[in-house]
Amino acid sequence: MGSARSSSARVIGQVTRGTTGTNRLRRVDRWIARHPALRRAADPLVVDLGYGASGVTAFELFTRLSRSRPDVEVVGLEIDPERVARARDQLAAVRAGESSFPRDTRVSFARGGFEVPVPDGRRPAVIRAMNVLRQYDEADVTGAWRAMAGRLAPGGVLVEGTCDELGRIATWAAVGDDALPRTLTISLRLDRLEHPSIAAERLPKALIHRNVDGERVHAFLVALGTEWERAAAVAPFGAVHRWRTTLEAMSGTGWPVLERARWRLGEITVPWDAVAPA
Repeated sequence: MGSARSSSARVIGQVTRGTTGTNRLRRVDRWIARHPALRRAADPLVVDLGYGASGVTAFELFTRLSRSRPDVEVVGLEIDPERVARARDQLAAVRAGESSFPRDTRVSFARGGFEVPVPDGRRPAVIRAMNVLRQYDEADVTGAWRAMAGRLAPGGVLVEGTCDELGRIATWAAVGDDALPRTLTISLRLDRLEHPSIAAERLPKALIHRNVDGERVHAFLVALGTEWERAAAVAPFGAVHRWRTTLEAMSGTGWPVLERARWRLGEITVPWDAVAPA
């Protein structure tokens, strides 16, 4: 990748800002927990790539995914050796019963980047890379996707995106093991949501600079905002009802809105082709 820096011959990528927060990634975690790539995996290995200054997101990821796959295993990868050492100290505290996480939490930490090193030649069913590509150039995205997706098990999924510091706004692309994006998901906390356009500032790197006239993602966000405004009449029935009404209207006007069962969670998922850069 053009601007990726490597601190050794094997570690590929840039050190991220390291921003980490408890429950910050809960929206994407619960989406992954229901994904066929995890539920049907012969080896439910999941990688938390670029977990940041604390290993807490890896522990939370294991806790949430283990409800649907009790045999899941999570490997947290970071480029910064100090972050790896800190996360391993946190793991030792978990093992000692000094945290709210179970002692037998199947989480480990190692140094790594886009090359996604995992032991014994295993291939992850899922790689979660949230808030990792935000500091990169758009031109670097395809190479990063290719590197990470190339490590996936057949049928696996790379989940790459961005969220705000509190996890109330999140967007992510689901990328297949062929490095091709399949879907875009926007997930919003509906309580006190003023307008869904707030998601624009948290779009994945592949799309964030494409929110301009003439681009599909711009048309998508404009349509979403228009239907949200039209649904104001049902706002007294609650934010969830207003969101569902919005998405019903989107579907009715031809937008290929997927995953209807998840609308109540403040999510909207569309095929990547509907928002892909022109």
